[in-house]
Amino acid sequence: MHKILTLFKREYKAAVRTKSFIISLLLVPIMMGGGFAAVLIMENKVDTEDKHFTVIDRTGELQEYLRQSVDNRNSNDITHTRSGEQTDPAFVVDFVNYDEIDFEAQQLALSNRVKSAELYAYIEIGPGFIHGNGEESGAYLRYYSEHSFNDPFRGWFSNTLNKKAQLVRAAELNLDDEQTRHLTKWIGIEGMGLASVDKKTGEQQEAEKTNEAQSFLVPYVMMILMFMLVMMGAIPQLTAVMEEKNEKIAEVLLGSITPFQFMMGKVLGGIGVSLTTAAIYVAAAIFTLNYTGMQDLVPYDVLPWFFIFAVLFILMVGSGMAALGATCNDNKDAQSLTFPGILPAIIPMFLMMPIIQDPGGAFATTMSLIPIFTPTLMVVRMASTVTIPMWQPIVGLIGVILYTWFTVWMGARVFRTAILIQGQKPTLGTLLKYALKP
Repeated sequence: MHKILTLFKREYKAAVRTKSFIISLLLVPIMMGGGFAAVLIMENKVDTEDKHFTVIDRTGELQEYLRQSVDNRNSNDITHTRSGEQTDPAFVVDFVNYDEIDFEAQQLALSNRVKSAELYAYIEIGPGFIHGNGEESGAYLRYYSEHSFNDPFRGWFSNTLNKKAQLVRAAELNLDDEQTRHLTKWIGIEGMGLASVDKKTGEQQEAEKTNEAQSFLVPYVMMILMFMLVMMGAIPQLTAVMEEKNEKIAEVLLGSITPFQFMMGKVLGGIGVSLTTAAIYVAAAIFTLNYTGMQDLVPYDVLPWFFIFAVLFILMVGSGMAALGATCNDNKDAQSLTFPGILPAIIPMFLMMPIIQDPGGAFATTMSLIPIFTPTLMVVRMASTVTIPMWQPIVGLIGVILYTWFTVWMGARVFRTAILIQGQKPTLGTLLKYALKP
């Protein structure tokens, strides 16, 4: 144990004393914060250039209303009430008749105008939009554009035209203005949390408005931090071990320590570097959130679980990477093995969004109980606003402990054999041979 700790101190000091470690500590939050800052800056950099639309009104009843609505928007809704500065683009709308002879040619011509940026989009109002029932009766509204994702203007046309259709239908039912306003009144749905009982006082806490930042941002940050810790503490073990093997440093060290002690000293050094990084970032985040009055976002109950899972995850991946590094003879071998080695950290990144959207679902529960994914996905689920049954993180932790023990055991068997062998290519067959060798 003394020799492992000695090697751990050597690896840890060699890492944290380098300029690259200090630079990475500063650059990572700057890059992450810079991304959010860029979003906030771009929110205020709105394109105010006029947007041109062409409308095909097949009802023959909505042109004048839509023109008046556009004029009203351009006059009252696109400038700041105090500064008078334009905050949104003006709409320029023209109308064309439906080409009954060759509508496909008309569509192609309008589409080409959109592609050439002459038009922003064109809109087709079905003939049964006001009085029809179902698309087969012509009750449709179609918006043709190249801006299919998060188009900020499609909703305006939809709301405006549907409001007019509602007013026409109400008038046909002989409803007066007050009845019409009551009939078409829209009440938005407000996201709320759940009522709870304060564990200290026993008093019931009323449900509060849902905190969107806590629902997405906190699990997202926890996932990114876990990924970063593995990338800093575990992944470099492959190239570090390969270099020491090729430079004959390993042979010198193995004259006084066992292969297992050598591997564990390096892996524990990576864990120490990662925990130092995590402690700095978590402390800085807690200080910042408390300073800005957003202390409710700090998931204090999840942080112990985060550090436990982080240590096990780095131990799991790091021992595997160290074993793979012992089988490599050059950089080409290392490059071919790096991607398979980092898959346990990469795959959860692709699963993050569906799990954040439904942390208590069957998919999220199942994936988070697979030991190789448990450290990241279980923390994401626990950091969400959904209550996770306590048996799940406990079972997940037991599974991770067992799987980590198995990974370390297998990695040690591969490491002890491969570290002194030169020239043999690292294939699946050789890895199995090293692992099963008595």
